[in-house]
Amino acid sequence: MTEHPSLLRQAITASDRVLYEIQRAIVEGAIPAGSKISEPELARRFDVSRAPLREALARLERCHLIERIPNAGARVVTLTPEGLIALYQIREELEGLACRLAAEQMPAAEIDELAALLDQHLSTQRVREGESYYQEAGDLDFHYRVILGSKNPYLINMLCDELYYLVRMYRVQMGMNGPRVSRAFDEHKAILSAIANRDGELADLLMRRHIAASRRNIEKQLNEMQLAEKEHA
Repeated sequence: MTEHPSLLRQAITASDRVLYEIQRAIVEGAIPAGSKISEPELARRFDVSRAPLREALARLERCHLIERIPNAGARVVTLTPEGLIALYQIREELEGLACRLAAEQMPAAEIDELAALLDQHLSTQRVREGESYYQEAGDLDFHYRVILGSKNPYLINMLCDELYYLVRMYRVQMGMNGPRVSRAFDEHKAILSAIANRDGELADLLMRRHIAASRRNIEKQLNEMQLAEKEHA
């Protein structure tokens, strides 16, 4: 699995490069949720000096992938049902609004590009067969494109910068496979149709329902994982 090349091309400084690489490793679980951050270990692993590494870690903290715990140092955020609910309450409200605005503001050419993106998603065997629905980050992500289509810079900042990779961490590690794959794709198609028909009210409603269904799916998996951990403790 690789991220979209446009994101990598933007990584022009040492701090940008290590940010991109650690961000991806955290999102995809190569650096496990809840694990302690060791600067010397990360410096060796990603071949970077301490100054740009510390800058990258500060940026990861601002986008909520890393948290500092008093007397315990920095750790990768832990995926929990409580954290999921708090995050998805915000996501449901803000992405619903973004979808409403996209129905009003998104140029027809961008709507056509969004339709082509969904066709591209469906062309992958895993999506066609309902196995998994992995979307690369950035402009190959349906949600990212809808948010950009809102044309609201404050929403874009909150959803595409501040919260995007934490949401993506839950989606990639917990929510892009299983029985919801086919339903999630169909929900994307319905959202696109509402946007294309300039029906902001329906687009808002459908996006909220879509995110709520995703939250319930991930919450179920997290609860099952916690139960299994308790049984094996």
